[in-house]
Amino acid sequence: MVTCNAALPSLRPVPDFDPRRVALLALVALAVVVFGARQLAGGSAQPAPPAKNAALPVQPAAGGAGAISSGDGEVTVHVAGAVRHPGVYQLRQGSRVDDAVRRAGGARERADLSAVNLAAPLEDGRQILVPARAPAGAAPAASAPGAAPAKINLNTATAEQLDTLAGVGPATAAKILAHREQHGAFGSVEELGDVPGIGERRLEALRELVTV
Repeated sequence: MVTCNAALPSLRPVPDFDPRRVALLALVALAVVVFGARQLAGGSAQPAPPAKNAALPVQPAAGGAGAISSGDGEVTVHVAGAVRHPGVYQLRQGSRVDDAVRRAGGARERADLSAVNLAAPLEDGRQILVPARAPAGAAPAASAPGAAPAKINLNTATAEQLDTLAGVGPATAAKILAHREQHGAFGSVEELGDVPGIGERRLEALRELVTV
């Protein structure tokens, strides 16, 4: 009989597992899995909706941001009389009468610019009337015996022509021109009564001497 002297490995006893301990370890493992899943899901979460009071972007009004209505920053005037291209023109606010006359092609050769305040600021809706000078040395047209003298047009008359009217001196003539410059052409002879210094009695005397 052969005797085997090789040493046999020692066998460790298998530990006894407590069922309660196994269940507790399983719960811990499940909690770890659930926590890890929530952490992964949190990285791809959608951004939170904006707060109710958060400022919303302002949409530009029709016409684009900064659009302004037609005419803003401009004035519309009527340039008439002795200019090359009479008509209605739009100029920038702050422009002067001289700018409007230039815009209308400039004054004609016979224009009497001394009767117009070229430095006056333009007002929207006003008429700028540039009168024509009477030809140098021209005598008034002869009237037939008994015929009424030719009437002077209030909208084209110069200071010298107005000065020839009965009861109108240089000061009153200047006031008539100033009123015409500020308020535009006279619409009727009756508007002459709005000129300072012309009362009802003087207006009555001028009705047969002037026209519009």
